Amino acid sequence: MTVIIAFFANVLVAVAKTVAAVVTSSASMVAEAAHSWADAGNEIFLLIADRRGARRKDARHPLGYGRSAFVWSLVAAFGIFTAGSIVSIMHGVQELASDEPVESPVVAYVVLGVAFVLEGTSFLQAFIRSRRLARERGTSTWDYVIETSDTTLRAVFFEDAAALVGLLIAGGAIAVHQITGVAAWDAVGSILVGLLLGVVAVVLIWRNMAFLVGTSASPVLRARAGRALLESADIERVTYLHIEYVGPNRLFIVAEIDLAGDAREHDVARRLREVERRIEAHPVVEAVVLSLSVDDEPSLEFAEAGPVR
Repeated sequence: MTVIIAFFANVLVAVAKTVAAVVTSSASMVAEAAHSWADAGNEIFLLIADRRGARRKDARHPLGYGRSAFVWSLVAAFGIFTAGSIVSIMHGVQELASDEPVESPVVAYVVLGVAFVLEGTSFLQAFIRSRRLARERGTSTWDYVIETSDTTLRAVFFEDAAALVGLLIAGGAIAVHQITGVAAWDAVGSILVGLLLGVVAVVLIWRNMAFLVGTSASPVLRARAGRALLESADIERVTYLHIEYVGPNRLFIVAEIDLAGDAREHDVARRLREVERRIEAHPVVEAVVLSLSVDDEPSLEFAEAGPVR
């Protein structure tokens, strides 16, 4: 729902900005139009990311299709960089030497104002959801958005935040151009919007690449998972634990455990499978691989820790 709201908001804003760019001949409005069309196109990639990442695991993909969400989100981030950032910066540089005034600036201000309301509505939706999830995990909204494996939520959050800042930059550039009579200020606004989009794109690319390469769970989540294992009546101790993200809010767990009791090999194998199935029943666990610990391996300790991110 967050992506759909952002998509329709961006399409409406993109159309309005395009009309305003034609009417006003403003470089900043051209940059804003490119920004909104890039965002609208990126929402399509994010919708694809959600659908592809939600596919159930099969024989060819035993860990599921979750990482495809990171791939499509990475494509969306490159879209911001190319269609938004580069186009805005190049257009601004080309217009630096222009002395053509902004025509009908009132049109630009009205469109920017309406766009601010629409983008603000979309951002508010993403912010409220992020804050709620952050509170559930006992962390700040900013830390949650940066660290979360929910790549779609992070993309919408950053895109809408950048859109609001970009609107303020564009409006300010046009205002300074009117006050000073120097047309270059409008071009500077276009360049600043492009640089802003570039920063957002780099952050999104960085986070998606981290999850694609393979990001392990935070120490806090690892500690909670370890304690949850030890709470099982079947598990006496844990000597090895690896937790890795294989998709948005999807985990792959590998552990070496010592089962309680001294059952026969056949019974031990059956109990291991039963424990694995119970763990995989958790909504965020994609797959679990358990093996038996060696007697002389030291037990891991999982102390109480802070909030999960």
